[in-house]
Amino acid sequence: MGIEVYVAHIPASVTEEEIRKLFSVAGTVTSVHLVKDAETGVYRGCGYVRMSTEEEADEAIGLLHGALLGGGQILVKNAPPKQRQSTGKQHTVRRRP
Repeated sequence: MGIEVYVAHIPASVTEEEIRKLFSVAGTVTSVHLVKDAETGVYRGCGYVRMSTEEEADEAIGLLHGALLGGGQILVKNAPPKQRQSTGKQHTVRRRP
């Protein structure tokens, strides 16, 4: 099943593969989901990384919060519980009017 961590301030130039490679220093990455706006399809600069165990998720937060990625400093924290379901697809967010 795994545990998700939330990642913010991801530069638009960064790919899922780069995120997967970075987070693999903390353990096994089982999925990466970048968030896009549902209406425009524009990348929102954040996403979710699923680590295989809670210990690896904690390790990723400890090691990578504040790390430099693509020229910017990322924020890494626990994902809120049941915030989203893993569907194997990119997650989209609806903009508020």
